[in-house]
Amino acid sequence: MTHMWQEILQEPKVIESCLSLNQKTISAITARLEEKPVSNVIIAARGTSNHAGVYGKYLIEVKKGIPVALAAPSVFTLYGKNVNMADSLVIAISQSGQAADALEVIKSARKQGAATVAITNTEDSPLAMMAEFHLFCGAGKEQSVAATKTFMAQIYLLAQLVAAWCGDEGFKKDLAQIPSLLIKTLESADQIKNVVNYYLFMEECFILARGMNYPIALEAALKIQETSYVRAKGYATSDFHHGPFAMVGENMPVIVYAPRGESLKDNREILEKLRKAGADILVVSNDPETLAMGDRSIRICDVENDLITPFVNAMVAQIFACNLSVLKGLNPDAPRGLSKVTYTR
Repeated sequence: MTHMWQEILQEPKVIESCLSLNQKTISAITARLEEKPVSNVIIAARGTSNHAGVYGKYLIEVKKGIPVALAAPSVFTLYGKNVNMADSLVIAISQSGQAADALEVIKSARKQGAATVAITNTEDSPLAMMAEFHLFCGAGKEQSVAATKTFMAQIYLLAQLVAAWCGDEGFKKDLAQIPSLLIKTLESADQIKNVVNYYLFMEECFILARGMNYPIALEAALKIQETSYVRAKGYATSDFHHGPFAMVGENMPVIVYAPRGESLKDNREILEKLRKAGADILVVSNDPETLAMGDRSIRICDVENDLITPFVNAMVAQIFACNLSVLKGLNPDAPRGLSKVTYTR
């Protein structure tokens, strides 16, 4: 059994403990934001952590109505410039907490008096020590290079922070259901594995989603890239309608995450277009009519809140990537040319 699979199995337990580990810190952050409101949010991260940040961007803009920018750390590290962040909430996300470029963003923000939060899986890491507040993933050691349980903890902590910031009790109740939804998803692992068998010889694919699930398209593509060496590319459905669609030819594999919710209509439109182009379509959805639009399908559990479906879809993406890697005779725990901690400036 691979470490990646073992760590996927741990995700329900990780999420169960995540809130209790961070409840006091979340309350302290919201008190800080009430005392001195911010006009915007800046998120600094790379790779998988950046995809968590994209989820945070959508969530904060939808729930709080304030703009969220994804930081360009190179402005600080390569060009030696500072950005005015005095009225911002600045969030740095890094599994190891050793991301040197995100650290420079937090350093600059603290000097300016901005509210700063680090989300890491290492309590004594440089980022955790530098930020005013630290949200701890508490996922335990992640041995596989392919991040799974830490990504799930990151998006969960972002969601809990936003729920507390908004005082949204309904959203908090929805978030409390995530461990059980993940357990249900694990019960579908054999179904996902059977679908993966069709993709043994896949060398390239596109992965599409929109809105809250757009970061899951990005993360699903990255997981397939790093574990199976497939040229996978994630797009927002809305963007794919434009230039990228020209790359779709007969039997091109396309995976579409299309759960019920605000983005379903647009996803169904792209599915119709893909069918006419002769693409090989895998649909991940909880809508029966939409599932029927694919050559193959993975049915997810019934989740009505579009803010929550990314958690289920993230696990589906991880299970798919892990099984594809093993099916191809590869080791998802140790992808070639990669290490667990990547240092960038």
